[in-house]
Amino acid sequence: MSSLKSCFLVVLLGLAALCAGMSYAAADAADSSPPVLLVIGDSLSASYGMYMDEGWVSLLGARLAQTGHPHRIINASISGETSGGGLARLPRALERHQPALVILQLGGNDGLRGINIDTLRNNLARMIELSQAAGSEVILTGIKIPRNYRDEYYEAFESVYPALAEQFDIAVVDFLLEGVALDPELMQADGIHPNVAAQPRLLDNVWPAVAQVLAIGDEGDEHAELAERGSAGHTR
Repeated sequence: MSSLKSCFLVVLLGLAALCAGMSYAAADAADSSPPVLLVIGDSLSASYGMYMDEGWVSLLGARLAQTGHPHRIINASISGETSGGGLARLPRALERHQPALVILQLGGNDGLRGINIDTLRNNLARMIELSQAAGSEVILTGIKIPRNYRDEYYEAFESVYPALAEQFDIAVVDFLLEGVALDPELMQADGIHPNVAAQPRLLDNVWPAVAQVLAIGDEGDEHAELAERGSAGHTR
């Protein structure tokens, strides 16, 4: 009986050691996994009218890897999304993915629908607060609406993004579609959505803010440029 108990004890100790080893291995794997970059946006980030890997969000993931700062990219963008919809989805996304960096690209659909400016501002502010409370860095991407809206609405809309960036001390992209929106060669037939050729420009518009937040210097830019030159000439 004593011998049986000894054998049983040995087995238990062996199982405990095995479980501990597996726990340490899992912890090591978690520590070595790349940080997560979460994008919450609308059709401008959801690769509307093109393949997902052709959009600027996918290109961002490639550039980060090229510069030696690989991230696991979670693109939680949905065409037609508003700031209210993004706010409703954000808590679950933060809990599930635990991102190191959150890029908020919302507001265009709010503006096109004439949603109250205070509602837009409060939704974006709450998203920033939730992201920061979860330990994430935040980048806010600005957007502009057509001038055919009444002047006071247009001006109030444009002021939301820089004001929030200053309030929460976060990086901001002044205008995601800078250099794209007024160029018909870079827009789809609907005149609203950028085409495939515009996506590298969108990435270039976002990149300075990303590089600032992740402390990527000029050396990283050079690595990315060399990698892009190396892939020049490849077609899909």
